[in-house]
Parts: sequence; C-alpha cells; structure tokens
Amino acid sequence: MTDITLQNFEAELLQASMQQPVLLDIWAPWCGPCRTLGPMLEKLEVAYAGRWKLAKLNSDDQPEIATQLSQAFGVRSIPFCVMFVGGQPVDGFVGAIPEAQIREFLDRHVPTGEELEAEEDLAEAQALLEEGDSDGALQKLQAAVQADPSNEAARFDLIRALLEADQLAQAKAAFEPVAHRAADTITPHARFQALAAWIAAAERAEQGLDPAALQSAIAANKRDFDARFALAQGLFAGRDFTGAMDELLEIIMRDKTWNDQLARKTYVAILEIMTKPAQQAHGAAAPQGAGGLQLSGPSTVAPADPLVDQYRRKLSMALF
Repeated sequence: MTDITLQNFEAELLQASMQQPVLLDIWAPWCGPCRTLGPMLEKLEVAYAGRWKLAKLNSDDQPEIATQLSQAFGVRSIPFCVMFVGGQPVDGFVGAIPEAQIREFLDRHVPTGEELEAEEDLAEAQALLEEGDSDGALQKLQAAVQADPSNEAARFDLIRALLEADQLAQAKAAFEPVAHRAADTITPHARFQALAAWIAAAERAEQGLDPAALQSAIAANKRDFDARFALAQGLFAGRDFTGAMDELLEIIMRDKTWNDQLARKTYVAILEIMTKPAQQAHGAAAPQGAGGLQLSGPSTVAPADPLVDQYRRKLSMALF
C-alpha cells in the first residue's frame, strides 16, 4: 500500500499502473465509511497476492488531486476508488460497498494468475530473443500460450517463431485455435490475418517452387501474375520480406484488383509481420485535469521503422 502525494503521483500511480493495476482509495480521517472500506481493501490486496496494488490518497492532505479526480468522474463524495490500468483511470466506485462487489470490480481489471504467468514467460522469451537464444525463446513462448491460450501477443510470437524455425506443421497447429479470427469478414484480426498469409506462403513453398523457372516466365510475360505471385510467396516463406513486397508491388502497379486484390492483401500482411507492436512512449503528452495535473500516463505508439514506412509509402503511391 502506498500513500499518494503530488510528488509521487506520476511514479507511484501512473507509471506503476503500467506494470500492474493500481486501485486508488480516496479517503479522509473524518469519513466513517472510509474506515470500513480501507481495511477491507488492504485485506483484498493481500488476498490477490500481488496481482494489483493499493494506493491511498488522503483528500484532506492532497485536495488538488482529490478535487481533480472527483471532477473528472463527476463524483462529490468519499470514499471514492479509481482503478488505473496502463497509466489511465479506467473505472471506479463510490462508497463502502460489500466485499463481494469489490471482488467483482477487481476481477474486471485484475489479471488472473495464469495471465500473469503467461506475461512473465512472454517477457522472458523476448529477452532470450534479444540474446540470440531462439530455442529458449520458443520454449518460453510455448509455455506462455499453454498458461494463457487467450494471450494474443504470445500466440502471435509463438507462431512467428515456429515459422522462422521452419516448423510449419507446429505453426499450423498453434494457429488453428485463432484461424477463425483471421477469417472473420466483419472484424478480422490483422495480425492473425498476416500469419494466415505467411502460412499460405510456407505451404506453397513446401509444395516446391523453381525460382529460375518463375523468373523466366516473368521475363517472357510481365503480366504473368501467377508466376510473379508464386515467386513472391517463395520469398515470403524464406523471410525475404522486402523481396516479396517488391514482386507484389509489380502486380499491384499493373492490376490493383488481380485475384480479388490478393497481391495487395499479401503485401499488407507482410507489413503487419514487420511492424513492431505498440510500446509505451515515455514523455509523451498526456490528458490533463483542471489546473494542469496529468490524470493519465503517456500514450502508446508503434515504434517507427524507416523500412516499414518506406514500403507503406510505396504501396500508397501504387494505389493512389
């Protein structure tokens, strides 16, 4: 449990909530219901074994923060609790509600033990990849997906690692539970769609491709899009992403709608594979409450990649 002040508001509340959910309990010494709620929250923090953190704010000692949070949520009474997740105030409740209702509230925002285990495995896998230990990373990714099958980042990284290790059968097995997300015509999952395109390219390459013969066919007929697309799939499967996009771009420039825009869709899939996931942008501007106090942490942005940006511009120029 941490006491929040103006001095530690950003570090102990906003930044801390980037690592785990933080529940801020706004109270006052003269408030009777506060004296009932406070010990209950402290007991629940222990019961949840580190899955969330309790922070307390004495509204008499810190009126600026208490007032701005109350104004932001339209609340005029205490005790008032605000849940911060990912640097943002996301939910809250007012009054000394029963323990069962508090647990229901917490369970909407606090990760399960399995989810935490998966996140730890995923973090270890990323560290191992940076060290060049692809086998160790693969084992950690498999453990992460086993611990929490719903962890999309872990599953994406696992399937990618399997494809990079030329383990197509295992990649297809790991992809099967989310295949419907890629095939959804209303709200498709872009990253899983990209994996579906990579798997399709790997399957085509596994059937056998003769790059020299394909290049000869293309030299004889620049509009032999079947040959050019097959060549692109071979390059995609071999992880020559820019080479694959160069071939796909030739199709797009000549016929944007060929084969139900298959070239464009595959090009976009490769860009998705190459794009790093969004990360916390430290020091970015954050929304402010009345009086200038920042009530939320830095926004998340995808890190810039000059190569990805270059190929996005090439696609845009070809299409428009």
